[in-house]
Amino acid sequence: MEVIAIQPLVALVAGILILVVPRLLNIIVAIYLIVVGLMGLFPNLIHLPG
Repeated sequence: MEVIAIQPLVALVAGILILVVPRLLNIIVAIYLIVVGLMGLFPNLIHLPG
């Protein structure tokens, strides 16, 4: 799975959690930004053989 395929999945999960528990908005946005930033800085960090 490539980074390009992981980002929409992370966004979808974050969106669902925000709809279910709106109080988590700040935490979810912060985690999402950190994850996307790390995937941008280290694109080979998540390397699955295949």
